[in-house]
Amino acid sequence: MESSVFERTPSLPGPGEPSGEQAAAGAKTGFSSIVALFETEESPLLRFAIGLVGRRSVAEELVQETFLRLHPIWNEVENPRGWLYRSLRNLALNHLRDHARETELSDTSATTEESLPVEVLGRNEAVGTVRLLLSEMPDEDRRLVELKYRENLKYEEISRRTGLSVGNVGYRLHHVLKSLADSLRRAGIEGSQG
Repeated sequence: MESSVFERTPSLPGPGEPSGEQAAAGAKTGFSSIVALFETEESPLLRFAIGLVGRRSVAEELVQETFLRLHPIWNEVENPRGWLYRSLRNLALNHLRDHARETELSDTSATTEESLPVEVLGRNEAVGTVRLLLSEMPDEDRRLVELKYRENLKYEEISRRTGLSVGNVGYRLHHVLKSLADSLRRAGIEGSQG
């Protein structure tokens, strides 16, 4: 997106400096403000939305709408990252349902930039679904997955960082990944190709 919703909407009050209730909300979410969340999640959410609706311009609007809906309830949401992905998915599905004819017509006249192969769209949806599922995991489980697959650490290194035994690291990772795979299957995403 060329400019963020927060830059284009100066009259929209931001959460500002966290204090009192806001500080507690920021502490439990890991984000000091909705702006920090926006900066971290805007691009992944946009890719997820493009994977769902297939058109960048529509995806940008849906991401903006999702953040606008989060803003008034920021202090009430315990897991804003998970909330964003669920809400964006719901908005995208509603958009596709409400604009089915428009989508069919625009697919034939879409510009090359907005046209994406089915494989890319499927992969983007799969990645977005994985991000959603990871965001809903307990922090300890998500940390194990990040240490193993983002930082490429061996079980011994993960054990040293977490204080878990090597066997426990393997056991927990196995069950976390099995649960993740089951959730992906239930969402209709199977195999390495999404």
